[in-house]
Amino acid sequence: MSPVNSGTPAALTLLSAKAVRERADRMLAIGLDDRLANFRVHPDRMDSVVEFVLSTTRKAYPSLDVPFHSRWRHFSLDNQDRWAAIAGRTEWPDPTARARAEFDLAIVSVLLDAGAGPTWRYRDPKTGLAVGRSEGLGLASLAMFERGAFSADPRAPLRADAEVLANLSVNDLERDMQVSDANPLVGLDGRVELLRGLGRLVAQRSEIFGRHDRPRPGGLFDRLAELTRDAKLPAPIILSELLQQLGPVWPSRLSLDGIALGDCWKHPALATNDATSGLMPLHKLSQWLAYSLIEPLQTAGIEVTDIDGLTGLAEYRNGGLFIDCGVLSFRKAEDAQREHEVASPLVVEWRALTVALLDRTAEGVRRRLGLDAASLPLAKVLEGGTWAAGRRLARERRHDASPPVKVISDGTVF
Repeated sequence: MSPVNSGTPAALTLLSAKAVRERADRMLAIGLDDRLANFRVHPDRMDSVVEFVLSTTRKAYPSLDVPFHSRWRHFSLDNQDRWAAIAGRTEWPDPTARARAEFDLAIVSVLLDAGAGPTWRYRDPKTGLAVGRSEGLGLASLAMFERGAFSADPRAPLRADAEVLANLSVNDLERDMQVSDANPLVGLDGRVELLRGLGRLVAQRSEIFGRHDRPRPGGLFDRLAELTRDAKLPAPIILSELLQQLGPVWPSRLSLDGIALGDCWKHPALATNDATSGLMPLHKLSQWLAYSLIEPLQTAGIEVTDIDGLTGLAEYRNGGLFIDCGVLSFRKAEDAQREHEVASPLVVEWRALTVALLDRTAEGVRRRLGLDAASLPLAKVLEGGTWAAGRRLARERRHDASPPVKVISDGTVF
């Protein structure tokens, strides 16, 4: 599958945060008119969401000094930032070397982070603590990176080389993720294939990923650095580059003019008069990765602007928040008990509504605090925030802390 080119404008319009936001807003407008097939929207409950998110944020960050929602938060345990410690004792030849390593780590770790399931745990060798969900996946992937599991050079462990990724085995990941019959990890095969696909793509596209080194995901830093103007880079460009350069990595789902559309799905409510009719782009993992590349760029001296140009993440913690708080309700009560495919209109509808409602939640939180988007961008509202609030409610309401929508996952979407 070839990379995106300028000859396919219809596909290009879907490979952006702007498209995600515009179509999510349209889905919400249809919902507010009570014309959606699967969910009803109850806007009168939004004040309770804002209050709950604000109380959750204040509890975790009393001074409101909230970091960005990104993969880097999951590399800490017991208030110890493990990546900061590793990076601090490493002799980097220059800032770009560190940036490439951080891009390697973030890209590989995010591709491994698509929901672990309710039972899997990673037992941290340093503390003995059993950590599940995204935090456990983050710690496990960091441990692999630190020991050189993705490096082709034993003398330089802190890297991810294309040839190593392309040949990763299920057994490799089972061992390092501590997977067993008693400790199952959802979507293991899908995660391995994502990393293999990443390795193959990076090797094939050395003009992007191997400009100043052997082909590696971290080579994307050099591509982004070239796109800066006066040492500034708008966040939506990060996402567009991720979608265009890494798009073929994702499993073959929908395509348009031969272009893989990634985390983009069909929904009958979104009719248009062009080739994109009925399509809802969401790009959850790519946007999660875009948020996670902001800090390495900043550390390298590049100012990332227009962070709110990215959208909220259409995943089950954020989405669960709105169902558990009563903003969204199933039109058919039995749908709460059934399992749903990721591509089903119900799941697509839920995820799109989540994106639009996250923007409204952020606006409400800012109004309550008297802050603007520059001082409290969406990335901080997510971290403070909606994701933590959604998890908190899931733990309170369901014994396994599962989301209120039962989604059949293959390990490559959530």
